[in-house]
Formats: sequence, structure tokens, C-alpha cells
Amino acid sequence: MVDSRNQSRVMCIRNLQDYFRTSIEDVAAKQRVDIHPHAAHYVVNMLTLYSRSDELYKDDGESYGLRPLALMLADAADADTAEERNHLLQRIGDVALFISGFFADGLASKAVDVDYYINMGGNAYGSLSAEVRGTFRGNAFASIYSELAAKFQLLVDVLNEIASGAGGSSDLDLLRTYEVWRKTGSRRAEALLRQNGVVPLSGSGKQPH
Repeated sequence: MVDSRNQSRVMCIRNLQDYFRTSIEDVAAKQRVDIHPHAAHYVVNMLTLYSRSDELYKDDGESYGLRPLALMLADAADADTAEERNHLLQRIGDVALFISGFFADGLASKAVDVDYYINMGGNAYGSLSAEVRGTFRGNAFASIYSELAAKFQLLVDVLNEIASGAGGSSDLDLLRTYEVWRKTGSRRAEALLRQNGVVPLSGSGKQPH
């Protein structure tokens, strides 16, 4: 059965990459988030890639799904080569940004919540920036990874707004938004709460990264 309440939110998108690019530009400007064009381009390409489930989820022959970030981090620590370790750190950062950006509300009530993804993703990008700096590839990418690490929470807010689109909020939505604000200090979550008449108590939310 199709929920008629969601029909008005269905969009016909001819080019997914262009959609993400313009959406990030528009929302970043609205939220006054300064993102370097190279970093924005990286995020656009990552979102476009992970919009395909076969890129986001992995099939190891025994199971199909998303490997936990903690296990990916352990794999990175045990990697035989710097190239393999850097690939895994990039994967952690990308997956964490994608999941926390588009599924933050669903993570708010789980044991492994959005704050965990934000910390893991930001730290992975930060480590990756340090790893590649000074290498040939690092001359182009170290600054991008460094910006992604420093502005991870802000980028999550941008992606949250893209994911939510237009529409009203139910009481459950507001509760989830409050949990996101309390755990991450998200400026977007705080703004949404205030728009709906909920004033967060000063000092109750975590400071944004």
C-alpha cells in the first residue's frame, strides 16, 4: 500500500550527481557552512557512489551487508600495507558520513548512535589526512580529508537537511531530533526544535565538532 502522505515528496531526478551537487550548495549556503569546492566535490561523488546498494553493502561470500565500523577499524590497524590501511580509513569515513547524514534519526535511539558514527568518521578522515600527507596522492587529497574531519558534524547537518526535504514533523520526529541534538550538538537539530516550539536547555547538548 502506498502512503499518500509521501507521494508529494517523490522527485524525478535525471542526474543524481547534479542533484547532490546543487543540493549541497543550496543547503550549505542556507546553513552558512563554508565548504571548499574540492571537499564538496568529494562528498558529491561519494554520495552518488553509495546510492548504489552494491557499493555501500559488501558481499564476502558468507554474508551481505554493512561491516561494523569497529571491525573496519580493526582491519585497518591490521592491514599489511599502507595502501590497504588508507583504503579502509577512507571507507570508514565515507560510510560514517553517508549513514549519519541520511539515517541520523534512525540511529538516535540505537545503542550505536549517530554520535558514534560522527566520531568514527571524523577520526578516520583525520587519520587518513595524516597518513597520505607528503605522498604524491596526498598533495591533492590530504587537505580534503582534513576538511572533512574538521567539518564532519556540519556536513552531517547539511546531509540531514537534504535527506529530510520538506514536510512537517510528528512528535516522534521531534523526539528523535532532540536525541540527535542532545548527543551531537547539531546546529540543524537545534534549529528544527526551536522552529517547532521546543527550546533546548543550554548546556544539555554536546558541543558540535
